[in-house]
Amino acid sequence: MANPHDGYVPVANLEVTAVVPQPAGFRLQGLGADGADYLLEMHLDMPIDQRTRAVLGEILSQSEWIVYRRVQEPLRANLRRKPVRSESKPK
Repeated sequence: MANPHDGYVPVANLEVTAVVPQPAGFRLQGLGADGADYLLEMHLDMPIDQRTRAVLGEILSQSEWIVYRRVQEPLRANLRRKPVRSESKPK
């Protein structure tokens, strides 16, 4: 079975230190394994009631996140754009 992270590399590993409710979701502040501060925004496409918002906020405040990024692959030699040559030479 293939690794579910094939083609991706970890960018940040962080522990959430604060959760701030926003009108359409949450703002998460965290401290990364690299010692840097991180800010994540989570937007929800549906309204949630106050009780659900409180429960989600508590769950998110106890979370850790790993952010992955897809590895950029170099273009294949036959797909690289060739330089455009002028078809007519000035005389």
